[in-house]
Amino acid sequence: VQLQASGGGLVQPGGSLRLSCAAPGRTFINFHMGWFRQAPGKEREFVAAINRNGVGTTRYADFAKGRFTISKDNAKSTVYLQMNSLKPEDTAVYYCAVTTILWSYVDSASRYSTWGQGTLVTVSS
Repeated sequence: VQLQASGGGLVQPGGSLRLSCAAPGRTFINFHMGWFRQAPGKEREFVAAINRNGVGTTRYADFAKGRFTISKDNAKSTVYLQMNSLKPEDTAVYYCAVTTILWSYVDSASRYSTWGQGTLVTVSS
């Protein structure tokens, strides 16, 4: 699976962005999808994940709860990350990834097999 992440950019604090992750010609129905981020000088960290089940079970990092929403459109083979109320500390390169491991481990970057190229989000006034 090849993943193409997009939607990053420069936004002011308090603003919003929607990131997209597409897999042209492929399907996500067999994969859990995750978003991670990596700020300069820091390790890659979990942001959110959405289950491959039909009900769209999700999981969020504590910093993302209430501000970020992960969703997917299976027909378009695209996963989204809607980010609201952005803060300067959200500045990072955001990556999407796929995995087939147990849902219990979806917050672990090492469990993901395929990654997109990353899209830079900069939150600054």
